Amino acid sequence: MEKTSRIYVAGHRGLVGSAICRGLARQGYNDLVLRTHSELDLTEAGAVRAFFESERPEYVFLAAAKVGGILANDTYPADFIRENLSIQTNVIDASYRCSVKRLLFLGSSCIYPKLCPQPMREEHLMTGPLEPTNRPYALAKIAGIEMCWAYNRQYGTKYLAAMPTNLYGPGDNFDLKNSHVLPALMRKVVEARARGEKTITVWGTGTPRRELLYSEDLGEACIFLLNLADDVYGKLLNEDEAPLVNIGTGEDLTIRELAELVCRVLEYRGTLDFDTSRPDGTARKLMDGSRIHGLGWHATTSLEEGIRLTYESAKQLLATA
Repeated sequence: MEKTSRIYVAGHRGLVGSAICRGLARQGYNDLVLRTHSELDLTEAGAVRAFFESERPEYVFLAAAKVGGILANDTYPADFIRENLSIQTNVIDASYRCSVKRLLFLGSSCIYPKLCPQPMREEHLMTGPLEPTNRPYALAKIAGIEMCWAYNRQYGTKYLAAMPTNLYGPGDNFDLKNSHVLPALMRKVVEARARGEKTITVWGTGTPRRELLYSEDLGEACIFLLNLADDVYGKLLNEDEAPLVNIGTGEDLTIRELAELVCRVLEYRGTLDFDTSRPDGTARKLMDGSRIHGLGWHATTSLEEGIRLTYESAKQLLATA
């Protein structure tokens, strides 16, 4: 990408999209095309097509999606599959019709089988049953990967899919009903500390393992991928396999260890109560990031520092929640 390239970041207000925008700004890209949901509903095909025909972006980061944790996925399965299928179908097709040079589709580690070998490699895609609690969302993301692959084969497009591990960072969702595990833990700790409560409740047994990636690191990884030289980028679009790249740190920890780390960073000295009547989700979700690491990218933010930075960015919000 040239510094003057016209770049569309779909979902620029979300956790991933906002991180990509900040990364682009740090690197001197100054022609970003951005639209809020009220300005452009990505589930409306006609509106998306008109937007692309008018704005003519050269590069697209497709970070827009309906996302949520176990409770949200289990409560609104139809919404998750319908809205995500609509968003990605409309943006990918409009990108082709308006000659976008490169597109990066953002997915999720939940695309891999529930009992996937660890660490999860790109070739493990569609080799076993999915985790039931987020299967509609996962199937939508798998369809997005397949769509990128199909358009590349049929139309010669250069669309790549990136699968980040569990994310957290500035702009995260701290709603206990819809958030992921780390922001939920952070909010519980902040509230317990403010109320003087001696115990916080954590869903599940605390034994599942999770890998976590700071969103600013992901933003840098996404820009890194779309900036790869033509020959290197082309090798990622091999027609014989899905155009897929994992993005992660290569390290994980248990939910119990994560909760203890949050307590330590946020200076909460209470105890943890594990509600085993609540679901654990997948036992382990560790990404094999050797493909992107071999290209020269590595995460630079430790989990402890990332939690601290995330808390500092959300301190006022958490204090009034």
